[in-house]
Amino acid sequence: MMRVVLSPQTAIDLEEIGDYIARDNPRNAVTFIAEIQAKCHKLGHAPSIGTARPELGEGVRMLPHGRYLIFYREHETTLRIERVMHSARDIAGDDFELDD
Repeated sequence: MMRVVLSPQTAIDLEEIGDYIARDNPRNAVTFIAEIQAKCHKLGHAPSIGTARPELGEGVRMLPHGRYLIFYREHETTLRIERVMHSARDIAGDDFELDD
């Protein structure tokens, strides 16, 4: 199993997602963020299950979770979650940036 780490931008993404959901249902927000984090950590067991997205950067893969997309890269000993974004956002355009 690979060690899973979250990029600083992913931490911001998760906070923003949680805040948005909490406007209508604070309990749902906590549960949903926990689900996304659990799915991210499960990627450490099977990193190749996501779809390759080379147009977004070298080694970038994507895995959906409901209406959200988890973007990640596999490194030698770690799997780094790069972004978590709603699927309605402009993934191929200005909305998508990676920390390096």
